[in-house]
Amino acid sequence: MINNVVLVGRLTKDIDLRYTESGTAVGNFTLAVNRQFTNQQGEREADFINCVAWRKTAEIIANYTAKGSMIGIQGNIQTRSYDNNEGKRVYVTEVVAQSVSLLDSKKTNEGNQQNSNKASNSTNTPSNIGKDPFDKSSQPIDISDDDLPF
Repeated sequence: MINNVVLVGRLTKDIDLRYTESGTAVGNFTLAVNRQFTNQQGEREADFINCVAWRKTAEIIANYTAKGSMIGIQGNIQTRSYDNNEGKRVYVTEVVAQSVSLLDSKKTNEGNQQNSNKASNSTNTPSNIGKDPFDKSSQPIDISDDDLPF
């Protein structure tokens, strides 16, 4: 049996990161994924897909993305059900993200991260995020022939 999903889209809001009683990170988020075709008015519609990430994957999404960030995820579809407070059975279908790719440019990520940090007053990101290792491009880079792969 094959149950594999690959999605590329934008976060509709910051990930909702929580921790279980045992300390396992879990994050819920919705990904807006554009459809491949346009409607009769020539507009491109989107599907809003509920997703969940666990452990380190959830923490990476929470620490390095914000509302509007473009990400790619690979995972599988999962269905579950529960009884709500009114006694009605509620069915949930979601994508369980197993890996994530951050697809925004560095400048976009920096802007999103600054906005996210201002909103949450957290500084969970490493200090080297957003620093360009080649920012001194006017200076020559010392590379020997042994370092080249060809």
